[in-house]
Amino acid sequence: MKFLEKYYPLILAFLSFLYSVFLWFTGNELEGIYVGLWPVTILAFAIAFRQRRSK
Repeated sequence: MKFLEKYYPLILAFLSFLYSVFLWFTGNELEGIYVGLWPVTILAFAIAFRQRRSK
């Protein structure tokens, strides 16, 4: 369980990246680009939350 608590943002970011690639190659380029921005946002929020939690 500790693994999921620590690495869930990475797992979510990777899954959204795979979803973005899937959308791109199925012909939904704009949707793929939009979803491609999600991993960066997920990781940025995870970093911000961890910094706030550690203080």
